[in-house]
Amino acid sequence: MNMKRILTWILCLTIVTTHGQINVSSNGRLLQTKNGEPFFWLGDTDWELFHRMTREEAVEFIDIRSEQGYNVLQAVALAEFNGIREPNRYGDYPLNNEDPTQLLITPGSNPGNAYEYDYWDHVDFIINKAAEKGIYIGLLPTWGDKVAHMWGDGPIIFNEQNAEAYGNILAKRYAKQWNIIWILGGDRPVTYKWTIDGIDKNFDDHAIWRAMAKGIEDVSGKDAFITYHPSGGEFRTSNYIHNEAWNDMNAFQSGHGSRESDPWRWVKEDLAIKPQKPTLDMEPCYEDHPVNPWDGKWTRQRGYFTAYDVRARIYRGVFAGACGVTYGHHQIWQFLNKDLYPPINIGDTVIGWKKAARAEAADQMQYLKKLMLSRPYYGRIEDPSLIKSPVGTTYRDLVTATRDENKSYAFIYLPQNKPVKIDLSKVSGNKKNVYWYDVRTGKSISSKVVIGNGVQSFTPPEEGTDWVLIIDDASKKFHAPDK
Repeated sequence: MNMKRILTWILCLTIVTTHGQINVSSNGRLLQTKNGEPFFWLGDTDWELFHRMTREEAVEFIDIRSEQGYNVLQAVALAEFNGIREPNRYGDYPLNNEDPTQLLITPGSNPGNAYEYDYWDHVDFIINKAAEKGIYIGLLPTWGDKVAHMWGDGPIIFNEQNAEAYGNILAKRYAKQWNIIWILGGDRPVTYKWTIDGIDKNFDDHAIWRAMAKGIEDVSGKDAFITYHPSGGEFRTSNYIHNEAWNDMNAFQSGHGSRESDPWRWVKEDLAIKPQKPTLDMEPCYEDHPVNPWDGKWTRQRGYFTAYDVRARIYRGVFAGACGVTYGHHQIWQFLNKDLYPPINIGDTVIGWKKAARAEAADQMQYLKKLMLSRPYYGRIEDPSLIKSPVGTTYRDLVTATRDENKSYAFIYLPQNKPVKIDLSKVSGNKKNVYWYDVRTGKSISSKVVIGNGVQSFTPPEEGTDWVLIIDDASKKFHAPDK
């Protein structure tokens, strides 16, 4: 074995050992790797990654997201935009006769040979490239329009029998792939009402999704991490599949309809359900997405979600107890290339995926992950009692706080740079180190050392809109998050 092969083998072994499949922490609220390391889910919505990207583009994109600290890229095997009947960038289709039990595969996998390099070879390539960067693929076996009798290109091709077979086929294909997280659902609810030919009908797809999960678990066992991506609002997994044995983590999407969504409330409601399972916002407001473009009244005055909107929603959801979050950009999930594909709900702002990959909030999400991993992880809980000034009531002014169960630190997110009063008795020790954490740059500003356990007022820096106040028990000797 030559030296290059030895080094490659060592690198692969190191990645598998360091990461491996993820599972739920012992307290039921958070995630960890198989070797017990904290895992803060920082995902990205890359729904059309397999369908619309070339090899070179996929590598470029994965490299960018790796630099930005993302550890889960969520992508769909049978994609949303006519993913069964429209080929990928190499002219390949995923299925034979639109049958999910018949993957359209050919012998060999040489990308230089158009016959050999099939649709699934391309999926394999992207999954492996993510693995090389230590990134998980949140693999959606199918978008939900192939199951649910709702909107979308479809066609509906799944039933209970072939869903189990398809899950089984994919699980066998990726049985040795360490970086797969299974995500069922694909933006569709489990039970729903839909009008067909003027008649309201009730549908229940539990059996189909349950069968697909069974197909996966029959190969991978209960170690397979499986969750579900529902449609927005009321269709949270906790309302419909919380007690399904295969569902390891709850999820919801606070979505793109309003700036006023309050997913921090949903997090608290999810975590109150027994048995407790982790939860997160799998689709918050997307950066540069038009605000509610579906009512026919959208104008530029209503506007787009900004980097601030994204931060203000995501930080408060995480501080409420979410085990992570999935960021999204409106021109990334569809991998907008206007020379190849028409824009979806884009208004008159066309950025394109390459520029969008470096969008403001896309870069800033790494600072949230860094902050959350900078302190003892598994004891993190929400604690609004830290705040002794008005906490606010809307997305514009609501102040949220989280701390360690052992009181060794506290984080307080301020959506506006206004003074806040904090009960210092909620942090242990008589001496406290105080920092202001800039959510735009990831830099910490050492504020002061405070003595005592009373209520004190803290004023954030004047520049910037939103900040995180960090208060540490000085005796713990925590480093600033940017150190």
